[in-house]
Amino acid sequence: MIVAQKKPLQEIMSSVRDYDKVLTVGCETCVAVCLAGGSREVSMLNWELSAARSLQELPLELGEATVTRQCDQEFLAELDPLVQDYQALLSMACGVGIQFLAERYPDKPVLPAVDTSGMSGNRDVGWYEERCRGCGRCVLAYTGGICPITMCAKGLLNGPCGGTNGEFCETNPDQPCAWHTIYHRLASQGRLKNIIEYQPPQEWFNQVPRTIIQPGYGYEENTQDA
Repeated sequence: MIVAQKKPLQEIMSSVRDYDKVLTVGCETCVAVCLAGGSREVSMLNWELSAARSLQELPLELGEATVTRQCDQEFLAELDPLVQDYQALLSMACGVGIQFLAERYPDKPVLPAVDTSGMSGNRDVGWYEERCRGCGRCVLAYTGGICPITMCAKGLLNGPCGGTNGEFCETNPDQPCAWHTIYHRLASQGRLKNIIEYQPPQEWFNQVPRTIIQPGYGYEENTQDA
């Protein structure tokens, strides 16, 4: 799932300093699960902002709303009756949700209250490990289900490098070497030949805006005509 972290309060305060009516919008999907942007976090942030602005003797009227998903236009529609009453929107969604919110309400400043960290797995409550960067060309079939782009400090598609320190990475004595782990995973599966098969350089499809259409949904013609 997508994981985010709340921005420092001072940074959020700086972004809303020119407004006295702000609607804080949460999201009940990924950022709610990772305890960064659900309804509870919206209420907590509004309390912090209100208290901080009161100390500055700068009144701030704050509203709050939380939708099922900010990355889905149909759920943003329920905000339509609220948005007109506020000068700016403070979004606690991931970067995609923030952009969708800004697209739906182009006349309103949409300000991020969280930083999107990446795609992670849930180890425990409040404990998430980044495992995927959405590179656009998955090589997990060749690396024993271990992502070298995320788990290797250098993002090597063909490893290990010359700096591996036994089973640990040279960048951190506590960080396991991804390619050491890949080697042993493949060996246990009888697939060590994979490690000598050259993987071409990554094209980094995620460095440009992409439209992804699943086969069979009838959008292909419209996309080609555009």
